[in-house]
Amino acid sequence: MNIDSICGPLRSAAAALAVRTAAQKNRALAAAASSIQKNRGAILAANAEDIRAAHAAGTSASLIERLMLDDARIDGILKSMETVIAQTDPIGEETAGWKTPAGMTIRQVRVPLGVAAIIYESRPNVTADAFCLAYKSGNAILLRGSSSAVRSNRAIVAAIKEGLSSDGADGIPEAVALVEPEPSHEDVRQILSAAGKIDVVLPRGGAKLIQNVVENAKVPVIETGSGVCHLYVDESADLEMAARIAENAKLQRPSVCNAIECILVHKAACAQFLPLLEARFGGRAELHADGTCFPILAEAAANAAPRNTRYGRNCVVRAEERDFGCEFLDFACTVKAVASLDEAVSYINAHNTRHSESIITESRSAARKFQAEVDAACVYVNCSTRFTDGGEFGFGAELGISTQKLHARGPMGIRALTTTKYLIDGDGQTR
Repeated sequence: MNIDSICGPLRSAAAALAVRTAAQKNRALAAAASSIQKNRGAILAANAEDIRAAHAAGTSASLIERLMLDDARIDGILKSMETVIAQTDPIGEETAGWKTPAGMTIRQVRVPLGVAAIIYESRPNVTADAFCLAYKSGNAILLRGSSSAVRSNRAIVAAIKEGLSSDGADGIPEAVALVEPEPSHEDVRQILSAAGKIDVVLPRGGAKLIQNVVENAKVPVIETGSGVCHLYVDESADLEMAARIAENAKLQRPSVCNAIECILVHKAACAQFLPLLEARFGGRAELHADGTCFPILAEAAANAAPRNTRYGRNCVVRAEERDFGCEFLDFACTVKAVASLDEAVSYINAHNTRHSESIITESRSAARKFQAEVDAACVYVNCSTRFTDGGEFGFGAELGISTQKLHARGPMGIRALTTTKYLIDGDGQTR
């Protein structure tokens, strides 16, 4: 890969895109969405090839689920693009303004970052999401997906470029480029070293990918996070609601970063809640239980009727030290008892990845204490962590979930790819 030959056209496209009007960008995005719809069959066929290759390679079911596209997920991509098109263009927005004692007028306005790069794993919907958000916010984007999704990503980018090319003067097909992964990862090294050519890089994937980008990038990074998320069941919780939320937060899509990996239970609630939890999960996930929770969960599982599920009645195991703080990304989670809300908060802050945390409680004071003291991008009360998602927040698509504290935090929409500059008007002032 020659990074200069890729970034040169992207830089030129970014300059042109930065001065496009909102109407022009929206027309181009609508054309790209229409092309994805038109090429739906080719995209799904390419994804089916990726899925076959993943099965042949022995990829886990949870990771294959992340890789999979179907009509519903293509519909989701198109709906997300519609949402982004409908959003107010952030470029040119005046975020502050004042007049100085010397008589100059100062305005702070929102502008694009320039050329963004995203390095991501599996999920081919990210290809369309990242393009859409970058284009709407006036940025060119370099996409580097994983080898597992290479055919899907090719088909999606081909459809996007076809749509942009069909849109006459409004579309800028050079504003998106796809880098195909190299086994040596030399392409990643070049992207991370492209200071002055790429303005920001975003890693989206597992902890190993994110760590590699953060530690080796010479380009500014917006750090998205792996998701070691927790659900804390307080002593005052509605226990039926807690079990239902736990089921959704763990089992709906266990391979995503906003799924919970640990359930903390107040000791006063263990005897009543844990049998409810075990029955609700019904052997569909492996519960790694600490010393307090293990006998209660194991007894509940042993007394359950025979199950035709993944783990059946053998779903409870004793937790090991390595399980605490583990991102399973699978049908597994830890279950741990705590003596107080303070202990829950302390444990979460010591083991989480600053992503998403939730408390189930009927105590308003406990809820507010939890939200005030837990260090995470998103802190929920009485609802599932699965809502940490750009679409659920009203952003349409998302670039990822930022777990850092500078520039952007939480689900990242179009404003995450903008910065500001100051425009100063005078009439002859000197200093």
